[in-house]
Amino acid sequence: MGLLILIAGLLLFLGVHTLTTMRGPRAMVIARLGESGYKILYVLVSFAGLALIVWGFSIYRATGWINVWYPPVALRHLVLALMLPAVVLVVASYIRGRIYTTVKHPMLAGVKLWALLHLLANGDLGSIILFGSILAWAVYDRISLKRREDSGAPPIPVGGVANDLIAVAVGVVVYAALAFAFHPLVIGVPVIGA
Repeated sequence: MGLLILIAGLLLFLGVHTLTTMRGPRAMVIARLGESGYKILYVLVSFAGLALIVWGFSIYRATGWINVWYPPVALRHLVLALMLPAVVLVVASYIRGRIYTTVKHPMLAGVKLWALLHLLANGDLGSIILFGSILAWAVYDRISLKRREDSGAPPIPVGGVANDLIAVAVGVVVYAALAFAFHPLVIGVPVIGA
């Protein structure tokens, strides 16, 4: 039951995010609903998908855990170390500097690294479905950007090295918040000391 809800949530969440990569169908939806209507629908479907993902995964974790493989404990240290650059990359997509211009699509790079690391650290079926789907979507989205005329990114000014320093500092704070507060309290899995 939990896996089905999780998969339904992934279909909604990743489906609406995939629509943004298909500029023709996206333009038709905007023409029909208007820019505001499209954005409202996008947000509602995204939140509905995210809610189903969280709900389905929590049911799966509580009632239907299925181990596929057992990751070595040493991978936890690697994941813990590499999550910091993943978070910094995501932050650098909004606080743009040389990281942004060098990586080109730091949000997708950060999401891909995050998903890959979580795949390495978790050997259960639900995690493989969840993180594998997000990784596959991020790879698809990055490939689709090569065929699009626009960058797919919101128009945010690009600064210099000062923005990179701010992005790293904010990334460290977000990383710490995720590791010490969000992950143990919301996910129920302590990152450090587990």
